[in-house]
Amino acid sequence: MNLVAAEHSQPFGFGVDVYKVLDKIFMMTMIYHDEKIVTLKCSPQESEMLRDLYPSIRPGYHMNKKHWITIYPGKEMTVELVQDLVTASYELVVSKLPKHQKKV
Repeated sequence: MNLVAAEHSQPFGFGVDVYKVLDKIFMMTMIYHDEKIVTLKCSPQESEMLRDLYPSIRPGYHMNKKHWITIYPGKEMTVELVQDLVTASYELVVSKLPKHQKKV
């Protein structure tokens, strides 16, 4: 897979970090009730499965509940799992880009 550079911005104001690949959001982070949460793009099937397996994964906060998940702190959440979910979100967004944009 070709890697396309990700960009960071705060279009919703201070405290909401948005990560995009060619203007398509794949991750947002923010503080919610004094805890950091991470919102990621996810296929509907995977989203449902992850929510069933992990109590700390819920439908996307302020996002389309079918295509986004939000990860809240929880004892079952490992660094490796979160890294894998971020990578999967990035890859899902890149996979939907037109072919000519994937070569950036």
